[in-house]
Amino acid sequence: MGNILSFALTAGLARRSGASILLRIDDLDRERVSREYVEDIFDALNFLQIPWDEGPRNWEEDSRTWSQVHRMGMYHEALQRLRASGKVFACDCSRSKILRESPDGVYRGGCRGRRLSLDGEGCSWRVRTEGAEGTEGTGMGGLPAEMTDFVVRKKDGYPAYQLTSVIDDLHFGVDLIVRGDDLRASTAAQRWLAGELGLDAFRSIHFYHHRLLMASKDEKLSKSAGATSIRYLRQQGVKPGEIYSMILLQLGSDERASTWEELAEVIGY
Repeated sequence: MGNILSFALTAGLARRSGASILLRIDDLDRERVSREYVEDIFDALNFLQIPWDEGPRNWEEDSRTWSQVHRMGMYHEALQRLRASGKVFACDCSRSKILRESPDGVYRGGCRGRRLSLDGEGCSWRVRTEGAEGTEGTGMGGLPAEMTDFVVRKKDGYPAYQLTSVIDDLHFGVDLIVRGDDLRASTAAQRWLAGELGLDAFRSIHFYHHRLLMASKDEKLSKSAGATSIRYLRQQGVKPGEIYSMILLQLGSDERASTWEELAEVIGY
């Protein structure tokens, strides 16, 4: 339901300003991506009658034309630019090791000085962020601690989310991105990374961060909770208008909405 909230707000903002809506699917987690999950995106949007103007309409179109695998050359070019400038280092730390050394999950730079080979097996690439906490121009007051030396290439050799997002948004000419409040740190990381890559056009992109759906007063709604999936709700016979009203309820509103337009209007932006 959280993804539906973001998409409905995107559609509302786009229709109000005469902009086009792009559906882009992140699919470089090759171990987890599957046809079933991708088709579920189209099924959910069609069921809820949320429109989009650009992007794939089905699994075949996504695989043939729109998938991120078709832009690997662009991602690797950006990675090589970071490598040539000396801004990345290799890291073989596991998540469990990082948690043992830092219970809050913040990377403490354990591999910065180890000089591991960037071509070594089982190593990710991290970008050096020393001093970025005070960087001006990120629009977010610098990088938060959780983005210290964030990963730009994963251990499997695939480029990581923060880097692909920057490249994709510029490639498709995106000028507005709608996200939940929990992704403010990612926005800061991407703005900073674009600056390191000399991609100044990225700074002109506007970001709208919306409130999160809450399971309770202090607990945000988990994506893994089965009852929040549109597929599950459809199987239970829940209608689109009921889903939009459920989203408003999770936002703490007692108003109702029968369409995505009404949802966007009630929330306001």
